[in-house]
Amino acid sequence: MKLLKITLIATLCLSVFCCKNEKNSEEIKANTETSNELKIIPFEHASMILKYGDTNVYVDPTGESSAYEGFGKADIILITDIHGDHYSFKTLFEFDLESTLIIAPKAVVDKFPKDFNPTYKILNNNEKTEAKGIEIEAIPMYNLREEALKFHPKGRGNGYVLTINNERIYISGDTEDIPEMRNLKNIDKAFVCMNLPYTMTVESAASAVLDFKPKTVYPYHYRGTDGKSDVELFKKIVNDSIKSINVELIKWY
Repeated sequence: MKLLKITLIATLCLSVFCCKNEKNSEEIKANTETSNELKIIPFEHASMILKYGDTNVYVDPTGESSAYEGFGKADIILITDIHGDHYSFKTLFEFDLESTLIIAPKAVVDKFPKDFNPTYKILNNNEKTEAKGIEIEAIPMYNLREEALKFHPKGRGNGYVLTINNERIYISGDTEDIPEMRNLKNIDKAFVCMNLPYTMTVESAASAVLDFKPKTVYPYHYRGTDGKSDVELFKKIVNDSIKSINVELIKWY
C-alpha cells in the first residue's frame, strides 16, 4: 500500500510538472509570436510607451523617471507641447538618452536648457520624418473656442501620426475637434484627448471620431479642472452611431 501511495504521488507530481512546462511553453510561444505587435503601456494622463518589438517610443514622458524602469530605454521620445503634463525637463534629464532621438516642435526645443544636449529633431506641423523604421508625421493641434485660444495656439504643438508595421497610430496631443483631425484617413489606433477647459468636450471628441472613423480609439488625457471626463459616455456616443469602432477604455489614472 505504501509503495502504491508513493507511486501515485510521483505520478501526480510528474503530471503537474508536465502541465506547468506545457503552459510555460505556450506562454513563451505566445510572447514570441506577439513580440512584433504594438504594445501600449499607459502611465498617466498623456504619458505612455508604444512598444514595437525591441523599439520603444516614449510619448510625453513626465513624472518620476523610476516609473519607466523595466520597460526598456527610449529609442524615440515624442513631445507634443510645452506644458508640464507633456514636457518635463526633470524627467528627460534623468533618462539615459544615449542613442535616444527626441522629436518635438520648435517651441519645446526652445525650452531646453543651454547645457542640455540630447540628440533631437525639430518637427513642426505637417512635417514628416522617419526614425527606427517608423514614419512620423506632425499633425496640428490647437483650440477653436475663443475662450480657449490662449491654451494652445495653432502651430505651436504637435499631434502625431506614426506608421508602425503598416498600422497608422494617431496621438492627438492637446486639441479640439479641428478639421485636421476630422480629415484623417486610414487610422488604425487613435489616442484622443477630452478635458475642459483645456481641450474639448466628450461630445466634440466623439463627433470628430465619428468623422475620421479609426478602427480603435483610446480616450486619454481626460482629467480637467473639474475632475475626469465621462469616457463611458464617449464610448456610448461613438458606438450608438458606429458599432464597428472599437472604443478601448484603459487605465490612465
